[in-house]
Amino acid sequence: MTVGSEDTRLILLRGNSASGKSSVAAAVRDRFGRGLALVAQDNLRRIVLRERDRPGAANIGLIDLTARYALDAGYHVIVEGILYADHYGDMLARLRADHRGPTHGYYLHVPFDETLGRHATKPIAHEVGEPQLRDWYRELDLLPGGVETVIGADSTLAGTVDRLMLDTGLAGLAPLEP
Repeated sequence: MTVGSEDTRLILLRGNSASGKSSVAAAVRDRFGRGLALVAQDNLRRIVLRERDRPGAANIGLIDLTARYALDAGYHVIVEGILYADHYGDMLARLRADHRGPTHGYYLHVPFDETLGRHATKPIAHEVGEPQLRDWYRELDLLPGGVETVIGADSTLAGTVDRLMLDTGLAGLAPLEP
């Protein structure tokens, strides 16, 4: 079942906890303006459903449905989250295959030690410690088929946002009117 149009952009933004996914997604959305939907795994899984991340969990389908709905409504979409390849890979592959417009995948790769440092600055730092972060961390958990561009920890927030805006063509598109 096709989704979106030839004009809609789908951006998949993945990486380990504290790799910068949410910051990048929010900055891209702020820079673009109206017309870009942010489908955040943490929001749908932890806030809306309050479920744990496990294979076959309900949030996988909700992420898919939400992204498809927004694409069909004419929005560009960023799907962002840890989105483990073994849990979310099949859904993401179907979404990529079904999307009629350009689709871009990115994996933010940050070494574990830097993940710890970044995590310490987050509001949930007191709830999640090093053992849990170490358990969650997966080194280069890439989707099969080379469908993701790896962006390293040396890329600044501004540099990463610039890259996504240019790569995806969002830089040249007009946002929706308020």
